Amino acid sequence: MKIPTLLLALLVVSSHAAPFDRSIKTTENFEPTIPRSEQDKAVAEKLASLKSTTGKRPNILWIVVDDMGYGDPGCYGGGAAIGAATPNMDKLAAEGLKLTSCYSQHTCTPTRSAILTGRLPVRTGLTRPILAGDKITKNPWADEVSLAKLLSDSGYYTLLTGKWHIGESEGMRPHDVGFDEYYGYYPAQKEISQSKDARRYPDLVDNPERLAAFEAIKPDDHLIHGFKGGKTEKVSQVKSTEDMGRADKVLADFTISKIKEASKSDRPFFIEHCFMKVHCDNFPNPDLAPLSAAKYAYKEAIAEVDLHLGEFIKTLKEEGILENTFVFFTSDNGPQMDGWPDAGYTPFRGAKGTTFEGGPRIPGIAYWPGMIEAGRQSDELFDLMDLFGIGLNLAGVSTDKLPDDKYYDFIDQTSFLLHDEGESKREAIYYWWGTTLTACRMKEYKAHIKVVLPQTTHMHIDMSTLQNVGLAPWLFNLYIDPKEQTPVGHRRNAWLATVTGKLKTHGATFKKYPPKDVGLGM
Repeated sequence: MKIPTLLLALLVVSSHAAPFDRSIKTTENFEPTIPRSEQDKAVAEKLASLKSTTGKRPNILWIVVDDMGYGDPGCYGGGAAIGAATPNMDKLAAEGLKLTSCYSQHTCTPTRSAILTGRLPVRTGLTRPILAGDKITKNPWADEVSLAKLLSDSGYYTLLTGKWHIGESEGMRPHDVGFDEYYGYYPAQKEISQSKDARRYPDLVDNPERLAAFEAIKPDDHLIHGFKGGKTEKVSQVKSTEDMGRADKVLADFTISKIKEASKSDRPFFIEHCFMKVHCDNFPNPDLAPLSAAKYAYKEAIAEVDLHLGEFIKTLKEEGILENTFVFFTSDNGPQMDGWPDAGYTPFRGAKGTTFEGGPRIPGIAYWPGMIEAGRQSDELFDLMDLFGIGLNLAGVSTDKLPDDKYYDFIDQTSFLLHDEGESKREAIYYWWGTTLTACRMKEYKAHIKVVLPQTTHMHIDMSTLQNVGLAPWLFNLYIDPKEQTPVGHRRNAWLATVTGKLKTHGATFKKYPPKDVGLGM
């Protein structure tokens, strides 16, 4: 039977149509990726040309803010409009690539471990912050390979400045897991300042017996300076909230000094600068004049972060290495609304501690003059774990260096960021709450199978519950419903089964590559 010409044409078009899920698995223990061969080739040539000019691999500078909300920077809708102008963040976005669908984990320790291992926290066991009194059953880093180690082994100088929060026991510190040098504080600033703040914690600070009991289990409140294979010393102790307020200036000055020092070396550098701010409890630096219009502690913290960001970029330029440095500016998760008004802003539903968009959807700005076209903006998917793959690519480190008995969740997104018309190679974002898989996003569609619901205003951690969604997954179209208020799965969407199928395929990877338990189970 002869097929009509029009029908034949339709069949030909259909046979060449791209499937909804464009990702392809090329290696069993790696996340499937969307093929972008021409894009990859063009960027590889671009990097090779730069190396032939500079004579060395590019520097890498990650700048990670603690608990900054998606809507805090001016370039993301906040800034001066909500009481704290962010001219340096805004300039970075205007001269680089602003990502509007950039994702972290739902809280700090999981994100910080994920970007350094390229693996989801449920795979490493680092599913939540390590708090005072926690008993870790085994060192989660013992069988992990960090990006810092891989880059150090390949000739990079590696430094982490600021907050760590992924373990302070020997074997778990930054200079134990691959960084050549560490200068910072192991815990979050609230864990340090609470024993010095009688106004917020009178039942602790003004009770000698309880304070003595806390002193026996508290995290280290010293500024630590450690070296790989060398000494670890306590530089100074935080003895007051004023000391805590000064901490980020001390840390920023150290990073600046190291950038200057490294600029004179033949070795490229990988520096991860992690601010203590803007995690509650925030304290203004008493040596700086009020920096924000709002004057509230959180807004002062945002303004100070912006100030130091500008100093970092200025230093790179003055040292003549700006054009050979990949800079990425971001937050480790969304705002901790439980601390309000000492908390940030997100336009999305939820906050830190949840897997609604307000928890893991964060600012992400990639900046590299001459390599990243100024003024770009993309809503394509990017996970902070992808920084692991970018780091390997820029340093020329093969993924063959990674063990084949572990599953890797990162995707090398170098060409997405560096190509003038780059497209993401990531097809899906997976949302985990501790050891529980809760949701999946593909394109603008997001399906929840479990949700974290606050029981009162702002209490997304201290008064919330993890619940099943009921008869069907809650599928939201984030383009028409970014606040995730009305599911459209069975009414106005054809892709519910596809997105939930992707989620099931992801879950199946844990059969051969089981999760690790280090005693932090939720």
